[in-house]
Amino acid sequence: MARHPPHALDALATPVERTEDQPMAMEQPAQAPAIRLPKGMTVEGLWEARQALLQNPTPEGLKSLATLIFDAQQYVAGERLVLDVIAAHQDNLPLLLAAADVLATYTMRYDMIVAILGKVLTALPHMAQLKVFLATALVTKGDVAAGLRIFTEIMQQHPELHQDACEHLVVALLDAGYAQEGYMVLDAWFRDKKPVTTALLNNMGCVLQRLNRSEEALGWYRKALENDPHNASTRMGYAVALFKTGQFKEGAPYYFARMGLVQDTVSWYLSLPRLQKGAPLQGRNLIFYQEQGLGDTLQFIRYLPMVVAQGARVTLVVPTTLARLLSLAFPQVRVVTEQDFAPQDGYDAILPIPDLPFVMGLETLADIPAQVPYLGAVPADCARLAELLPARRPRIGLVWSGGRRTKAMDVLTDQRRSTTAGQMLAAITPVDATLVNLQLGPRREDLAAWHGQPVCDIMDHAHDMADTAALIENLDLVISVDTSVVHLAGALGKPVWLLSRWDGCWRWGDTGETSPWYPTMRIFRAQERTLGPVLEQVGAVLRTWVATWQPGKGALD
Repeated sequence: MARHPPHALDALATPVERTEDQPMAMEQPAQAPAIRLPKGMTVEGLWEARQALLQNPTPEGLKSLATLIFDAQQYVAGERLVLDVIAAHQDNLPLLLAAADVLATYTMRYDMIVAILGKVLTALPHMAQLKVFLATALVTKGDVAAGLRIFTEIMQQHPELHQDACEHLVVALLDAGYAQEGYMVLDAWFRDKKPVTTALLNNMGCVLQRLNRSEEALGWYRKALENDPHNASTRMGYAVALFKTGQFKEGAPYYFARMGLVQDTVSWYLSLPRLQKGAPLQGRNLIFYQEQGLGDTLQFIRYLPMVVAQGARVTLVVPTTLARLLSLAFPQVRVVTEQDFAPQDGYDAILPIPDLPFVMGLETLADIPAQVPYLGAVPADCARLAELLPARRPRIGLVWSGGRRTKAMDVLTDQRRSTTAGQMLAAITPVDATLVNLQLGPRREDLAAWHGQPVCDIMDHAHDMADTAALIENLDLVISVDTSVVHLAGALGKPVWLLSRWDGCWRWGDTGETSPWYPTMRIFRAQERTLGPVLEQVGAVLRTWVATWQPGKGALD
């Protein structure tokens, strides 16, 4: 009997688990990133390895080289490698399956994944387990009806795959934004007293988190941990559920035990020991680095002065877009960009910036230092940008989309948190105010299709986050989806309205209009998969807010 390649079978047979709200890879700054290469590899060496693979491809070789390239954050090059290899070897079924596996992990090319799996199944129709992979890909791609038809066929014809299909189906539904449907699948499974696995228990915890029932989720995560105390996905999910309920002390040990959330084979300093809670800081030379998104850095950098006050010397390693803003805010530390930070001796320890709160003693919601502002803008920048803005007040800044993502799970999360310029503007206009664009990246182009109330767009003059901060200082209110601008506005102490997706991030909790992280914030929570209804709510509240506006009016006034 012909067999599925071992690596692909492993990918299908391993219990599929989802970690709710696992922090995403870095948001891409406006500037073009520096070229990153896998550690120990030159451009020439990478090209030679690519050419050798094209001439003599193996599934293991493809996965190994592609993973190396993707982990160095060279997403375009990684995808191009996979597509070139399968284009040259279209009848090599093991190679096709390896390609599908890599594409599903690192990209959103579900069009290609579905096509590959369809071709392999045509040649190997007896490989029923491949149908699970295909059904999952279809649901994730957005063709939910087709995916569910295949899942139904599996449940009817392949009883040996029921557990595998259930695990994959729930994850696919979660990724596509159908948490309630995922809950119904799992609830029926457990009520029918079918086999219980760590993955299914973990996924029930994740489903309940997504449904903002985090207290209930904790019990399911505990059961999963009883089954498998060292399961990384479950430990991370449990940590996030504890954070979402405000139990930071309990969640921190599980969160600390995570592996790097962004695969990094480049940064030389990651081999240094990690700073631990309670470690003496006096006289120590430390590196704090951005592990996750720009927003995470902006949120947690508030703890930096506490470290410096205890006598530590700190070097911040951040993207170029943040360097000037943080240099201005924290002149007592050294701020460098990744591409400018050459290997050097003399450092004692490192810390990813999202760990700062927990190392510095965050245990409950009451411990959050909510004093704002803790970031600021350059007065000259504020004046320069003020000259480009209309005089009419109030001025309201808008962001409708998160930063550009690449990895599949991150893209799916971004789709749930983002909307379009047209949808946002249709909901909030007409309004007696000056609307100002704060959106950067490809989704800024949405404005070209908008023909309603004018939106002032001077983002060509905002070259980094320091400039964006200066622009925000000239505004009276910021309305944004859950992206870095929300954190910047909150850190500046400006009134900000957050449009939170229905499965909101842990930092905003399950319920409520306010946040202990940012006293000047009001949260509008979506209750559906789309942001449409909550945008209509924002529009109605905005017109009332503008009608009674006066200088200094807050987000909750």
